[in-house]
This record gives sequence, C-alpha cells and structure tokens, in this order.
Amino acid sequence: MSAAMVEQIRERLQQALDPVALEVLDEGHEHAGHANDGKGHFHVRVVSAAFAGQLSIKRHRLVYAALQGLMDNGIHALSIDAKAPGE
Repeated sequence: MSAAMVEQIRERLQQALDPVALEVLDEGHEHAGHANDGKGHFHVRVVSAAFAGQLSIKRHRLVYAALQGLMDNGIHALSIDAKAPGE
C-alpha cells in the first residue's frame, strides 16, 4: 500500500501545484512502534511557483488541500518542505 500511497500523493500534488521539483518519501520505517505501527508517515519536498510570495502556513494549506481525503485515509503523518523556485 505504501508505494501506491506515494504514487497517489505524487499524482495529486502534480495536478494541483504543477511543481518543478517533487519528492515523496515513505518514512514509515523510521516510525516503527509509533501510532499505526509506522504506517502512513511521509515526507514531501515540493518546489512550485504556486508558493511564490506565500507564507509557510499558506504553502502547507495548499499541500493539504491537494491531499484532501488522503489525510484520514492512508496518511497518518506528513512533513512538508514547500519552496518557491529560486528558494
């Protein structure tokens, strides 16, 4: 399921943010023994013009909006590194 979830995250962010760079990592193995036994922990690094001039909280909201529905159904924890091109 984790590879499928990585692909779903990637597809949604690609559609919503048209990023120039996108990396989605499954970090579940780093959280073994935590809630959900380490399942559903992801890190996203995304560079998109959509983030230009936006505060960090707005950037995160754009990512969460793109992933709506997955946050309660497959994603337990998400860390986000959201940058505009040139940052």
